Amino acid sequence: MRETEEIRDKVVLVGLNSPVLKKEENADEDTMEELSALVETAGGETVGIVLQNRATPDPRTFIGEGKVAEVQLYCENVGATMVIFDNDLSPSQQRVLTQLLGIQVLDRCGLILDIFAQRAKTKEGRLQVELAQYKYLLPRLTGMWTHLERQGGTSGKGAIGSKGPGETQLETDRRLIHKKIDKLRDDLEDVRRVRGTQRQQRRKNEIPVVAIVGYTNAGKSTLLNKLTGAGIPANNRLFDTLDTTSRLLTVSDTLDVVVSDTVGFIRKLPHQLVEAFKATLEELEYADLLLHVIDVSNPEWQIQAQVVENLILELGAGELPRIDVFNKSDCLPAGEIMPHGEDICAISARTGEGVDKLLEMIDKRLDKGTRRVVLHIPYDKGGLLDMLYREAKVENVEYGGTIDVTAVCGPRTLGQVTPFIAE
Repeated sequence: MRETEEIRDKVVLVGLNSPVLKKEENADEDTMEELSALVETAGGETVGIVLQNRATPDPRTFIGEGKVAEVQLYCENVGATMVIFDNDLSPSQQRVLTQLLGIQVLDRCGLILDIFAQRAKTKEGRLQVELAQYKYLLPRLTGMWTHLERQGGTSGKGAIGSKGPGETQLETDRRLIHKKIDKLRDDLEDVRRVRGTQRQQRRKNEIPVVAIVGYTNAGKSTLLNKLTGAGIPANNRLFDTLDTTSRLLTVSDTLDVVVSDTVGFIRKLPHQLVEAFKATLEELEYADLLLHVIDVSNPEWQIQAQVVENLILELGAGELPRIDVFNKSDCLPAGEIMPHGEDICAISARTGEGVDKLLEMIDKRLDKGTRRVVLHIPYDKGGLLDMLYREAKVENVEYGGTIDVTAVCGPRTLGQVTPFIAE
C-alpha cells in the first residue's frame, strides 16, 4: 500500500472452494491474490486471508458457524475493520455474517462496485455505476432496516412499538429505488442515442472503429497512449480506466481510424456491471476491429484471455475481426516462448517495441480500397469539393484551369469522382 494514501479499511479476505460450485464461482490462491489487489485499488489494506475447503456452502453463513467464529477471532487479533468474500453472497448471508462478525461484510461484487464508484469521472460512467449500485442494493434493503426483524407480526403479541413503520419505509425505499433505476435507464438510453449519432457520422465518413479490449491492468491505456499520444493516466492498478476514451489515429497514408479504449474485464465481473456498462461496451458490437490486449507476463494470462473471450461473446461481438496483442513482452522471463500466428502481435506498449508491426496489421485488416488520388474538377462541378470535404480526407486544393484536389477517398467516394481522377 502506498504510504502517502490513507488506508480506508483493514480487511480480512475469505474464500470458499467447494465441488458443488462452478469453477468460476470458487475461490483459490490466484483469485484471492486478485481480490487483495482490488482491496488495494479501493484504498484498503489486506491484513489476513482465510481460504476454506468445504463440501457444500452453508445456506445461512456460507462458510459454517465454526469457521465464522474462527474468522471473528482472527479479525479481533489483527484489528480488521471489514471482511470481504471472494465468492458471491446472498443478501441474507451478507446480513447474517455482518451481525455475527460485528464488522462490515462485503463480497467481491460489492467491492468492485465501490471501486467503480470511486473511479467513474464522466457523466455516463457515473450513471452506469449508479445503476449497478441500485440493482445491487435492492435485494439487500431488508438488512438495512434491522428493526424489521423484531416486528410483531399479525398476532399482536410482539413488543410494544414493534409494529413500527419499518415495512412502510422498506416499501417506500423499494419504490424510490425502482423509480431511480427507471430514470437512470432513460438517461443511459439518451447516452446510447448520442453514441448512435456519433457512429452514424463516423460511418458516413467511412472512418473505421478499432476497440481495445482486455483484462484489467493488461496495458490498454498504455497502448492507446503509445498509438495516439492521448495522455491518459496509465497506472499499475486494477480498473484504472472506467470511462471510454476515443481518439483519432492515422495508421497510414490512406487510413485513419477511431481507437476506443474500454473498461477492463475481470473474472467474476458483477452481472449488474455487465448490464450497466453495455452503453460503453456496445461500442464493441459496432467496431470494425478488436485489439484484444493480453498481459503475456502474467502467469494467468490464458485464464484472463478466456474471461475476456466469454464477455465478448456475451456482448455479441464474437464474430468481429480481431488481433490478439500480447503486451509486456519485455517483461517475459528469459527463454519464454511468445505465442505467434497470423492474427497475433507481440508488443511492449511501454517501450514501443512491436507497435509499428501492429499498425501494419491494422492497416492490412482494415484495407477497404481506400486510395489517395489527385482530381481535376471543372468549376461547374464545384459541388463535388463540398462532398469531398464531408466524405473524404482532403489534403490539398489548388485553383487553376480546374480545381485540383489531393484527397484520400474510400470506395464509395471514388465511385462518384472517378471521371476526374488524374491519370
